[in-house]
Parts: sequence; structure tokens; C-alpha cells
Amino acid sequence: QVDRYLYHMRLSDDVLLDVMTRFQAEMVKGLGKDTNPTATVKMLPTFVRSLPDGSEKGDFLAVDLGGSQFRAHQVKVFDDGKQSSQLESKFYPTPKEVIQGNGAELFDYVADCLLDFMETKNLKNKKLPLGFTFSFPCKQTKLEEGVLLAWTKHFKVRGVQDTDVVNSLRKALQKHKASFAPARDVDVLALVNDTVGTMMTCGYDDQRCEVGVIIGTGTNACYMEEMRHIDLVEGDEGRMCINTEWGAFGDDGALDDLRTEFDRELDLGSLNPGKQLFEKMISSLYLGELVRLILLKMTKEGLLFNGKVSTALLTKGKIEMKHVSAMEKYKEGLSNTKEILTELNLFPSEEDCIAVQHVCTIVSFRSANLCAAALAAILTRLRENKKLLRMRTTVGIDGGLYKTHPQYAKRLHKVVRRLVPNCDVRFLLSVSGSGKGAAMVTAVAYRLAAQRKQIDAALAPFLLSLETLREVKNKMRTELEYGLKRETQASATVKMLPTYVCGTPDGTEKGKFLALDLGGTNFRVLLVKIRSGRRRSVQMYNKIFAIPLEIMQGTGEELFDHIVQCIADFLEYMGIKGARLPLGFTFSFPCRQASIDKGTLVGWTKGFKATDCEGEDVVDMLREAIRRRNEFDLDIVAVVNDTVGTMMTCGYEDPNCEIGLIAGTGSNVCYMEDMKNIEIVEGNEGKMCINTEWGGFGDNGCIDNIRTKYDKEVDEGSLNPGKQRYEKMTSGMYLGEIVRQILIDLTKQGLLFRGQISESLRKRGIFETKFLSQIESDRLALLQVRRILQQLGLDSTCEDSIIVKEVCGAVSKRAAQLCGAGLAAIVEKKRENRGVEHLQITVGVDGTLYKLHPHFSRVLRETVKELAPQCDVTFMLSEDGSGKGAALITAVAKRLHNVGQ
Repeated sequence: QVDRYLYHMRLSDDVLLDVMTRFQAEMVKGLGKDTNPTATVKMLPTFVRSLPDGSEKGDFLAVDLGGSQFRAHQVKVFDDGKQSSQLESKFYPTPKEVIQGNGAELFDYVADCLLDFMETKNLKNKKLPLGFTFSFPCKQTKLEEGVLLAWTKHFKVRGVQDTDVVNSLRKALQKHKASFAPARDVDVLALVNDTVGTMMTCGYDDQRCEVGVIIGTGTNACYMEEMRHIDLVEGDEGRMCINTEWGAFGDDGALDDLRTEFDRELDLGSLNPGKQLFEKMISSLYLGELVRLILLKMTKEGLLFNGKVSTALLTKGKIEMKHVSAMEKYKEGLSNTKEILTELNLFPSEEDCIAVQHVCTIVSFRSANLCAAALAAILTRLRENKKLLRMRTTVGIDGGLYKTHPQYAKRLHKVVRRLVPNCDVRFLLSVSGSGKGAAMVTAVAYRLAAQRKQIDAALAPFLLSLETLREVKNKMRTELEYGLKRETQASATVKMLPTYVCGTPDGTEKGKFLALDLGGTNFRVLLVKIRSGRRRSVQMYNKIFAIPLEIMQGTGEELFDHIVQCIADFLEYMGIKGARLPLGFTFSFPCRQASIDKGTLVGWTKGFKATDCEGEDVVDMLREAIRRRNEFDLDIVAVVNDTVGTMMTCGYEDPNCEIGLIAGTGSNVCYMEDMKNIEIVEGNEGKMCINTEWGGFGDNGCIDNIRTKYDKEVDEGSLNPGKQRYEKMTSGMYLGEIVRQILIDLTKQGLLFRGQISESLRKRGIFETKFLSQIESDRLALLQVRRILQQLGLDSTCEDSIIVKEVCGAVSKRAAQLCGAGLAAIVEKKRENRGVEHLQITVGVDGTLYKLHPHFSRVLRETVKELAPQCDVTFMLSEDGSGKGAALITAVAKRLHNVGQ
């Protein structure tokens, strides 16, 4: 009979899966900026961004308002490696006149209780951070402020709704300042919902805990959501705890098909009709009343107690949750049920007792089922956020119904596991969640603030002011002049090497050319066909060969023999072994040139260390190696730097291009300088391209004021200590290494990777620049950043990933700004050379850092614009400067040679 009567309260798994889907849709609505105003499930951001990591320590106060009693706590958290804490509490009643009076009285009462507690615990003259657990829906814009949206449970205090409750508590404490000195020392650091407190308390004991649930007089859940999904808060980085306020689920009618006549009757008689409908089907505040309404109707229909309706059945609130729980203690048979019903002046038969027990079971079972469905929706969302097929997680849980009801917990666990079979869920009972939890949130906030200070201190030297960048630009300008002057050139750090390239392409170049490109770990040989006239075009064929480390760091003879071997393979492959073609040799190392086809190596960079090369003419060394092989002959016309090649390639498309920039593995610039300014070359007519070799800028100590301890460590560990200091702050080859040094330092300070320096972090060079580009990509979620770090053998938390991303950003931004400051010096010089007020010029650019890094090019352009406002600079990406560029230089040299003849 009871089953037939309460048929609508029995929910099948299909119905529960449907409820789960509805709740998921409500969560999405609550998180969206446009849909949130009309959403019933408010999904309130809590500004709790981090779970405890075990390093929290200190003394904290907590006050807890929201249940049947008000509580004050003192929590000591020990950083002893055992994650231990000590809690001392005192309970205070919450009189009806306080919880249904006015706001000023309520907060005065809270302040009085807190100060009484401080006095009994002798907590004077200590500045103590306070966490305020306030278990009502609040809209927060930061951790220490919250505007009350609505009272729930049986609170109805006037004048508090739509005001900041933290501010009210602070004001109440201020009032006591004169009479009680310790009131001055209380600092309210965090406003916490009891659900969040539960998650944090359990999170301290189990770091997998990222969901908190309360099932007591009220019900609610919170969980850690990805920031990128929270439209209501700025920023995409990391996670934040969302207080779902799920009690209001169904207030828009979404659960009307599941609500029974008893639910409707209960709602109409409540303090807040039409509100918190889900809570009214679940929480212990309402389940006893639901049982009363069902028993009343059954009795009226003659199904119970011989149809005799007692006063107890007619009295609202007469059956409480404690009665329901006691009646469901099956082990004690029917004795409890009989006793309770008799006390209520209902004189039950045995059948009555069985029926009443059954009603209680169905009502509390429905509560557990609905709760399980909503929790399953949250767990599914967490798993999908993490892109996992299977997830292990922990749910922190608290509340009288869950703790004291004999069957509730078991039922809830069983149903959750059935609804989400791909989640391995551990349920962890929270101990004093709302008190200790508030202290934990405060402790975490305290830890994060201290960590933030340390991280800011580590990264502060990478933040360059406009003033500093102007200084760098002016120093670069001075060094450029030193390199051009005859008397200072020998000691100049920016070498300003003449390239003997005296013109840019004019479109009449034509013919077949070979190009060689040596500048990194790969070596290329190219055949380039240039057409002139109306069908102007450049066709290229190339082959890439690797240069093994033993050859990069062997003898010069072995290196050049290897190069000639590669050329022979290519000529064979192209079937052109017999032709004596003009050749351009891109040699991307500092060379001193005496003419276009003579280049003496000044010194190796980029990891090359072949012996017997420095001070030698590389063109002669190449000719020698060709002679040794004695298979073919080539006309070596020009030795070219890749930066010059970049400028020439863009110059072929845009005659206004007179500067070449490489921002890749290395960093360098060349530009067309007036002959009259180049004192080390005879003649005053026309222009010549100058290869600045600006990587050496600062080798005389002129930019030591901006070098950090990390730069010094990278320099000291490099192949050429004390050399190429500017390059080591701006080029791709070194940025990852700077990042690695910072990460080691932050890990030593206990701010990263749980203070553990892993084997891989000790390895030089693991942080390639491509990882910087990937980590800083705006499209990359932190989950993917974590994956990249895992590939590098760094097991990182979500918080670690945020810090790593921030470090990468600081290092690459400084690199782009320094590069921009150097370039601003060059364009300003070009403007003065031309004697114009306003200069329009194009810079040809190449290099992986410029091309692939998500922000480098933008920051570089912005810096140049800021530091050289009278120059309108266009940046043009070069298509294969070192290959096509070398061929074009060879073609221009041939053309100028023929004109000369």
C-alpha cells in the first residue's frame, strides 16, 4: 500500500541519469556570463584558488555562522611534515531574536562571542588572521568580501541582504576596539562557505579532494572548476572553487515532474515558498515535515492508526529528522518506531509501525538518490575538464543527515558509484569542516600571499621600465658608433663588421646559383633559379644534412670535408656535377671581411667549437676542401651572414627594406650604413651593409645593471663565458636555460614542485625554446601545460603550471623588449643618417623565436614603436633568408661585378 501511495518518490536509475543531465545543464548556465542572471544554480565563484599543499603553518581564528549554533575556533597548523593541526572550539547559542532580528545586532553578537573566546583562550596581543564561515549564498568579488544574496535555513535578519557581510563584521569588531584591545588585532582574511570549508579540511588530509558536499539542515556542494570556464571572473589561468548553491536547483520548474503533492504542500508552508526546492527534497530540515504530511494524509484516508488523526500529526514540525533516523534503525526492529509514535500520541499497531518505517525509508532514500544524481553531474564535469577516461578523486562530506542517519551514507555511495562507474570516488568525512575549513582557507590564502611575494621578488628584475629600456637603446647607440670608428673598433663589443654587400636587389638579377647554409645543427645545400623581367620568380631546390656533434666540435678540416661531402651528394642528386656555378656561402658566425668573398672567422658561437678555424678565411678553407676532394669546382662569389640574407630576401620584395633581424637560436641585426660613416673601409660614396654582431653588446659590462643572477648562472655554464651577453638574454638558445635556473631557485624556496628538484630539472638544456612557445600559447589550457611539464619529467600541480607559465612569460617578454630597444637604436640611426623628421622603413625578420613564439613579435613591435616614435617601421617575414638570400647576394654581386667591368 505504501509503495503504491509513494510510487512517485521511488526514482529509477534512468530518472536519476536524467536529473544528472539536467543538473549539468544548470551548471553550464550558472557559469556563463549571459545565462547566469536567469540560472537557478548560481555557481558562485569563491576566490579560493588553491587547495592545501601541506606547507601551511601558523595560528588562525575562525568563526562559523550558519547552523543551529555559533562557533568560534582557534586552529594551529603545524608544518612538521605530518600535516598535523590542532583545533580548539567554543559553542555559543544562536537565540531566535538574533537570527530573526536586525543586522547590527547579529554582527555585534558575533563580535562579542569572538572576543569572549579570545579572552578565554588568552589570545591577546597576537595579530591573528580570521576565516569567517558564513553558510549562506554570497556573491564574492574577492576572497575577503561577500554580498549576501538571500537568507536560507531559518535565518531572516533584516538589513543584511545585498550588503558585504565581512565589512559588517569588521565594523562590529571596530566598535569593541576601545574597550578590548585584541579586537584591533583581528584581520578578516577570508569569507568561506561551510561547503568550501568541508572541501578544504578534507583537502588538508587528502590532496585528491576537490569536491565538498554538505547534507544536513541545509545542502550544498562545491568543487574546483577550471578558470577558463568561469565567465564571471577575469582570467583563464588555474582553477577556482565554485559554490554551486544547488539547493535552488528546480526553482524554475526544472524538477516539477518529480515533485509530489507533499513537496508542494511543504513548500507552501515554509518561510520561503518557491525557493530552494531541491534543498526541500533533500535536507534534514524538511524530511521530518515531509514524513508528517504523508502520514497525515494516509491517516485521513484510513490507511494508518485506524484513521485517528492526533494533534501531533496536525502540528507542523512535530516530526523531526531525529525521529526519522531513529525509526530507520532496522537492527532495533520496530521498538524505536513504536516508542516514537506512542510519544506522539499515535497508538500504532505492528502494521502501522512497518508502514511508517517504510515511509521514512522511501523519503530518506529519495533524498540520497537526488543528492547522488547532482553529485554525479559534478564528478562527470570534473572528469571531462581533465579529459580523463577514468578518474580517481575524493569527496569531502559533512552534515548531520549524512553523519547520523543509519543508512544514508551507504545509500549515497552506492548510487553515486552506479551513476558514474568511470570515477573511483573516496568519500572522506570532514571533521569540523566549517571551522577548521575556514582556518585552512585562511592558511592557504596566507601561504599564497607569502609565495606571491617571493615569486614577485624573483621575477622583479625581469620587469624593465620604459626608462631602463631607453637607457639600453642609448647604450646600444653608443656601442654602434664605437664599432664604426677606426680608433675604437678594435675594443668595441658590437663589432659592426663590413659585409661588402653594397646594393639590394633591383629585379634584374637572373641565372642559376648554388647556396650553402651553415649556421646551426643542420647544413643545407640549395640550387636557386632566379628569373627577371615580367615573369620575375625564384625557384629553389634544397637538401638538408645533419652535422654530428663530433664534427661541430672536432677539427676544422673534418668540418669542411663534411661540408664538401654534402655538396657532392647534392650535385649528384640534382645531376649538375659538371657545371661551375656561382656560389653564395651563408656562414652565420662573426666574420671579418676584407671583400665580399673573404671572411675571417672572429670566433665560434652557437655551440660550434671546431679547431684551427678562428682567425682563418672560411672561403679559403672551403676551396681547400673542394681541392682535396678533386671532383668538381665552384665559383665562390660571396660569403654571407644569415642576417644579411634575410634583409636581401625581403629587399627583393620591398625596396624599402634596409634592415635584417634574426630572432631565433641566435640574435643579430644588419643594416645599410652610409659609406662615409664606416671609417674602417675606404671610400665615402654609396652604402654598405653592416653586420652588427650585436650579440656581444654588454660584454664590456655596460648592461650589468639589468643582468640578473640567473643570467650570470647561464653565462657561467655556457661554452663561451663572458661572451655574447646580450644574445644570452635575447635569443632562443638561452631563454629556456634562464627559465630552468629560475625554476630551480623557486623550487629550492619551496614554491614549486613540492620543493623537490627532480633529476630532469638538473639537466642543462632540457627546456628548449619550443616548450616556452607552447607553454605561453594562449590557446593552451593548464592541463596541456602540465602535460608538457610531465614530458620533461616535471610532475606539476595546477598551481605549479601557473607559476611556470608566468616565469616563461617574464623571460620571453624581457627578451623581446631588449631586442626592441636594440632595434630602436638602429632605426633612429637610419633616420638621422637620412636627415629626416619621419622615417618609413621595412625590417626583414627571420628566426623561430619571432615566428613561433605567441607574444615575442608583438612585444618587439610595441617596444620599437614606443622607443622610436618618429619611425614608422614595417616588419616583413623573410622567406628563407639564409638560402634564397645567399643566392640573391651572389646574383647582386655578379650584377655589380659585370657593371664594374
